[in-house]
Amino acid sequence: MGRSSVLLIYTGGTIGMKTDPVTGTLVPFDFNGIYDEFPSLRRLDVELEVLPFEPIDSSNVEPELWVSLARIIRENYDRYDGFVVLHGTDTMSYSSSALSFMLDNLGKPVVFTGSQIPIGVLRTDGRENLITAIEIAAAREAGRAIVPEVSLYFQNRLFRANRTKKHSAEELSAFASHNYPALADVGVGIHYRTGAIARCEGEGAFAIDTAVSREVAVVKVFPGLTEPVFRTMLQAEGVKGVVLETYGAGNAPTFDWFIQALEQTVSRGVHVVNVTQCVSGSVNMDIYETGRRLQDAGVISGRDMTTEAALTKMMCLLGRGYAPEEFVRRMGHSMRGEMTEE
Repeated sequence: MGRSSVLLIYTGGTIGMKTDPVTGTLVPFDFNGIYDEFPSLRRLDVELEVLPFEPIDSSNVEPELWVSLARIIRENYDRYDGFVVLHGTDTMSYSSSALSFMLDNLGKPVVFTGSQIPIGVLRTDGRENLITAIEIAAAREAGRAIVPEVSLYFQNRLFRANRTKKHSAEELSAFASHNYPALADVGVGIHYRTGAIARCEGEGAFAIDTAVSREVAVVKVFPGLTEPVFRTMLQAEGVKGVVLETYGAGNAPTFDWFIQALEQTVSRGVHVVNVTQCVSGSVNMDIYETGRRLQDAGVISGRDMTTEAALTKMMCLLGRGYAPEEFVRRMGHSMRGEMTEE
């Protein structure tokens, strides 16, 4: 078996900055000179090529970036054994979740990573994140990729991308996967949890579906939410899908106006998906009366999906124009391991 090949796609973010020796300010790092900056990469025995974007602050990421990434992976799918996407941390869980839904019959690793400290700073976490992400993207066993799914690597742990959430603005372990185990733990070696890693068992060829809708909203329930505010959010012009963040196991107010607003929203053809505000656990609308009333109103259970996964999945499904019944079916069942099936 020859050397593995990896395409490194740089989109922007903290990881792509270094200190200018003259001015002392942070300037973009040129990843085309990556071997000069990090000669230790040569020891990975990986054929590495770099494709840099014009750097984007991750706070400015739009769905067009997801489409561009999907197309780049499709155009280069046969040329490389794996892909690493360098991305800003603030919206990395959104972008990586979206990619998981856009890539069909994926049989190769697509590993997202970034850093909390610029890669050009001596104490950076970006160096280890970068090197290990490349190693994971290149890893094969018996000629097959070890992690053939969209994943996110950060601070010694590899996660399924659509299970992640950025949970800290300051810690180096900035990401967590509260409802699904890590795909790998990294210490002296890399320990893969093979039972947790998804493999595409279908016979279809790799393909992408980049249809995506922006006609979505996230509405968070909170004590003191008033009827006019709630109705205004649900009735925003053009909205076709709403991710409703509720309490605990999927509970929400049982005020008549609240339930009626949801019933009227669903009757207009707007899909509403219920996810919990808690960082871990699952929506179960059969436990309490409040949950059952949401279910009766036509709200879809998001089970243990993160808001990031629920939102990007909704955007992709709406973009594909499914009939209402088919949308509900697909939204309520796992597509890429983003939710736990009953």
